[in-house]
Amino acid sequence: MVKIVWRKLALLQLKEAFDYIKKDSLQSAENVRNEIFSATNNLKYNPEIHPLDKYRKNNDETFRAFEIYSYRIAYQITKSEIRILRVRHTKQEPLGY
Repeated sequence: MVKIVWRKLALLQLKEAFDYIKKDSLQSAENVRNEIFSATNNLKYNPEIHPLDKYRKNNDETFRAFEIYSYRIAYQITKSEIRILRVRHTKQEPLGY
């Protein structure tokens, strides 16, 4: 089974989202964070379940993305791991990377 590896930037982005939501509701912030961690953890069982990342330039079909609670999670599949690359709110300007 492959392992899930979070990039530091993605963890920072998730923390920023958590802190923003927490201003209104700690419980909501925890729910969003827990669901994102759960969804990314489930990638171990079927990493290709989500579509290719349409914002990735020169996607070699290892980059995929999905949305949960208005957050877009981009990840890369390698032979040994799944790398969580970024967590962005869907209302943010989509940036190619």
